[in-house]
Amino acid sequence: MVNNDRVLKGLARLSLGVFFVLALGGMVIIEVASLDQIRKSKKEVTVGMIDQESESKKKVWIGNEQEVEADKVDESILADDARPVILKRYLEKYKSPLAEYSDLIFELSEQYGYEYYWIPAIAQQESNLCKVIPADSHNCWGYGINSRGTLKFDNYELAIKSFAEYLKREYFDKGYKTADQIMKKYCPYSNGSWAFGVNQFIGQMESGKF
Repeated sequence: MVNNDRVLKGLARLSLGVFFVLALGGMVIIEVASLDQIRKSKKEVTVGMIDQESESKKKVWIGNEQEVEADKVDESILADDARPVILKRYLEKYKSPLAEYSDLIFELSEQYGYEYYWIPAIAQQESNLCKVIPADSHNCWGYGINSRGTLKFDNYELAIKSFAEYLKREYFDKGYKTADQIMKKYCPYSNGSWAFGVNQFIGQMESGKF
């Protein structure tokens, strides 16, 4: 009986020890699982925050309706709705008095069927965007200025409307489509620098890099 008691007591102690080991192991497993779940949830939250943040940084508004990627703002000229924004930004960059008429310039270009950049590019070449013009002329394009006199306008709006129609009638309607072709009639004595300058300004607006 004594030996049996000892055996039984030994088995009891062993069972109790196994129980504690298993219980401790279970707690460790639960703790690891909990920590893993916490890490996972934190990772998901963090990733979500990063994704949301990077997504918000990816997008910027161009104009009132169009959303484009921020790193492609310089390429936004490729989208029709971005062109008037680029035009206005270009004129403002050079502090041109034409900046407040950027919408008018764009609308007239669309109406007459040629690209929006012709009117400002020629103005940039001829007068540094209206900074060097005959007094009180509002004539930024140097047209109608000759030995007989100077074509003047009461304001920039009238000047823009007149030049926009003139450019269509005397050049695009008659097959002058490039800066080099226009130069032959517009500035026939130029050594090529006129067309070079106009093309350079057009390139700046097309790329959005200025």
